[in-house]
Amino acid sequence: AAALSPLVKQRLVMLVSVVTDTRLVELARLVDAGAITPAVDEVLPLAQAADAMRMLESGVVRGKVALSVA
Repeated sequence: AAALSPLVKQRLVMLVSVVTDTRLVELARLVDAGAITPAVDEVLPLAQAADAMRMLESGVVRGKVALSVA
């Protein structure tokens, strides 16, 4: 991410996280309960990965851009 920072308008930072089974179980419970939802702006097919990158680079998306492989 740090290598891409000069190339995109969004501020990119490095994050380090310790993931444990307990935390993943709690996260899954919260998602299942509808207490949290991911901020997904667009879902595009894998064939449109280049379009997804252009969207991210332009800064027009507010959430994540997900690629569908199914």
